[in-house]
Amino acid sequence: MVNNFKTFVLLAAMTALLIVAGGVMGGRNGLMISFVLALVMSFGSYWFSDKIALKMSGAREVDATQAPELHSMVRNLVQRASLPMPKVYVMPAMTPNAFATGRDPKHSAVAVTEGLMQILDRDEMEGVLAHELAHIKNRDILISSIAATLAGTMTGLANMFQWAMIFGTGRDEDNSPASMISGIAMMILAPIAAGLVQMAVSRSREYEADRIGAQICGRPLSLANALLKLERGAQLVPMAANPATAHMYIVNPLRGASFAKLFSTHPATDERVARLRAMAFGQS
Repeated sequence: MVNNFKTFVLLAAMTALLIVAGGVMGGRNGLMISFVLALVMSFGSYWFSDKIALKMSGAREVDATQAPELHSMVRNLVQRASLPMPKVYVMPAMTPNAFATGRDPKHSAVAVTEGLMQILDRDEMEGVLAHELAHIKNRDILISSIAATLAGTMTGLANMFQWAMIFGTGRDEDNSPASMISGIAMMILAPIAAGLVQMAVSRSREYEADRIGAQICGRPLSLANALLKLERGAQLVPMAANPATAHMYIVNPLRGASFAKLFSTHPATDERVARLRAMAFGQS
């Protein structure tokens, strides 16, 4: 309950930041544009978050005939978790990774990459799928989708006002140097701030999904081993994922910058593995 309240506060802060950023960058017109965008994006992310995320990842839906083993694992796990069967998707990427999306357990989907199915054994696959089902069970998927949409909107808004300034349009009432400087500063800082809020929404929920996912599959070490393989895979073969959706994946798909860990939407894999091993030790 406390975690949900904190998440609500963070998402409200992101929405407010979007509106304020629009006002600073574009004056009265920018304020109105950002306010309308916040409403439209929040509404759209509720109803269409799964379709947006799946489309951005290039995922294709597979049925039990096309991916019998994958479907069998998901079906067994949802029975243990007392969840409805989600739609199952496969992403055409060699980076091992996975995510869940949707607005509620009855309208959810689980997507895995082709690379994931190639490097994990069955127990490890079940650990990853159980983690994603835990996100569905905890209703994290809607919150994550809204955060992704608002973060993407913030970045798009900054880009829009950047072009408006280049072509001499934008602010409608104050073109003083101080106002221009504040607008430029907001263009730079607002997407960073949105990313930090997005990171705060995601990190605490990954630990909880690891814990519940380990309970669903019954093998914490299988999930721990899978996380280590996925971490190595993400380092060797970085994924061309949209930064706005990076927090939805089980491990951070974005690598290649030395400061990536500083702004990572995920807790350290070593810490996640240590917690899972502690669970396994406690069960033995």
